[in-house]
Amino acid sequence: MEPANINNMTVLAAGAHPDDIEFRMTGTLLLLKEKGVNIHMWNIASGSCGSDTHDAETISKIRWEEACASAELIGAVMHPPIVGDLEIFHIPPQIAKATALIREVKPDIILLPSPQDYMEDHENACRLIVTGAFSRGIRNYKSDPPVPPWMGQTALYHAMPASPRDNLRRRVKAGQYVDITTVMDKKEAMLACHRSQKEWLDFSQETDSYIDSMKSMSRVMGEMSGQSDWAEGWRRHNHKGYADPEYDPLSDILGDLCWTDPTYEVTLDEGM
Repeated sequence: MEPANINNMTVLAAGAHPDDIEFRMTGTLLLLKEKGVNIHMWNIASGSCGSDTHDAETISKIRWEEACASAELIGAVMHPPIVGDLEIFHIPPQIAKATALIREVKPDIILLPSPQDYMEDHENACRLIVTGAFSRGIRNYKSDPPVPPWMGQTALYHAMPASPRDNLRRRVKAGQYVDITTVMDKKEAMLACHRSQKEWLDFSQETDSYIDSMKSMSRVMGEMSGQSDWAEGWRRHNHKGYADPEYDPLSDILGDLCWTDPTYEVTLDEGM
């Protein structure tokens, strides 16, 4: 595998729907941006079901504009969705599109949803990105559109599920915590770009304030870390097929701002 260029690193943050990245990932993105990392964002679904007043085409346009406004605040490249809401599935056509994007972006770091969450769109988005990343260097796998294979190392970090609990309501513990205290205001500003989401969550999930919900989650992560007031939690994907065993660019770039819980990971067997 090709080594990463530490002076020109790239991160791809991928979520299922518009605002998923802002809820769970943008604190870490903002800190990486401050270190000079190139930022890419991708919402796989369009947000087409996220309204009780607009039709699918209208709300998709609104949510794309909101997502672009959020990305602009951080100077990120925003990639367009490929399906509507509730249409994310781990199927060949969508895997081919995910692979093409990863080959094009060449991310040293991929931030992606939790493998377990309350909604299958989130879980399916995770599976798509994992498979797309694994397929990035397979020469006989044809992406859509066709993009040459890329053999660079990439580290996958899973964001925390809502609450944070899995789909069976069990508490989920992070392996790494990023202290986002210094960028909380900017994280809030990015989420606030998704104005239509407040109306939808008020209606569909009786969530009075999506910003308050984000802050509550960030506060819980800080408490779980025992290291900071506000945090985002991450679980690093198995390295096999993606990078060397010790490849952990999130820790390398963020230093003391990224704390690894020593009780979370088991020691890797030698030679495995």
